[in-house]
Amino acid sequence: MIKHKTLMFSFKYACQGIIYAFRNNQNLQIHSLAGIVVVLMSILFHVSPFEMGILGVMILLVISTEMINTAIEQMVDLITQEHRQEAKIAKDVAAGMVLLTAIGSVIVGVLIFLPHIIELFR
Repeated sequence: MIKHKTLMFSFKYACQGIIYAFRNNQNLQIHSLAGIVVVLMSILFHVSPFEMGILGVMILLVISTEMINTAIEQMVDLITQEHRQEAKIAKDVAAGMVLLTAIGSVIVGVLIFLPHIIELFR
């Protein structure tokens, strides 16, 4: 059985991590702003609940990968202060993960919004 205090501390630490990431990561702030714009556009274009769900999952995926990237960068910086090829690779791969997720999200957004935009101009 999980102790109540332990569970509460887990949520507290998780919230502290989220707050840290949002305060200290400019890219995460930009992705979050883009997510807000997507939600507002979804409301404006009356996308279906299914489409809204897909967009929501994509927004959370991009934000989550950006947070993983932040964690990896912080860990690499903690482990080594010197310039090492392995550290660069770890950071580059983590950044690439975010880039691929963001590109995928843009593709999903285009596939969902393009028919609505075309309909708007008919």
